[in-house]
Amino acid sequence: MKSLQRISAGLGFRRELIAELKVRVPAAIDFFEIAPENWIDLGGAAGRDLRSFTERYPFVCHGLSLSIGGPAPLDEELLRGIRRFLDCHRIDLYTEHLSYCSDDGHLYDLLPIPFTEKAVGYVAGRIRRAQDILGRRIALENASFYVKAPIADMSEAEFILAILQEADCDLHLDVNNVYVNSVNHGYDPVEFIRSMPGERIAYMHVAGHYRESERLIIDTHGADVIDAVWSLLDQTYRIHGVAPTLLERDFNIPPLHELVQEVERIGLIQSRHARVGHACTTA
Repeated sequence: MKSLQRISAGLGFRRELIAELKVRVPAAIDFFEIAPENWIDLGGAAGRDLRSFTERYPFVCHGLSLSIGGPAPLDEELLRGIRRFLDCHRIDLYTEHLSYCSDDGHLYDLLPIPFTEKAVGYVAGRIRRAQDILGRRIALENASFYVKAPIADMSEAEFILAILQEADCDLHLDVNNVYVNSVNHGYDPVEFIRSMPGERIAYMHVAGHYRESERLIIDTHGADVIDAVWSLLDQTYRIHGVAPTLLERDFNIPPLHELVQEVERIGLIQSRHARVGHACTTA
């Protein structure tokens, strides 16, 4: 197994790309990301394909369904399955969304947690329990959302900071989500990035989105990354240093060579900051 490096650019490991990747993995791709729920207990040809890649390339697991902020009991059976999967494939980093997606069944979307002191204590306790079961630190991703929770006694940034501190976990900084929320909720994305604790940033995402109107962006992961998000990624590296960064593309997936062009752009931005001494140390 190869270790994930701070200066590295990645791509989601999707089944529709496996045939091309088996022929040749482009040099721009340093690592891959998978959702463990889609691969746990999967055998046969797909399972063998995954193993052939996890033995040669670093992987990150980005969860979809833990619902860390949800009202239902924490899914400890799922966490134990994820731990077995991470250990089996020797994957160190597991991240999840700082949101919830279930309540007596899975919901349609990732929903925002109320930004309150009470919620901080509740969610941080669940994160600590998840880390105990997994046997490793996890990173929580700042989520995009479209309707603010009706109760809030702190800002989104303050809530994230409080969670990270009380749970003693890391941050999965999704730069596109910062941009999406900054448009939808009217704040300065650079100031939001600046307020995040750089020492806790373990991982980053960039992605495309759909602009419904001037004041509403939908986080689809189904389009190319726009210039404003590339610029925000550049500023993020300038503020906090370089971290492993992945291109998310979940819908309207173009040919691999087109995806690689965006992965290459991540690498170019990272290299520019590394040359001027802004990169963090190797993980």
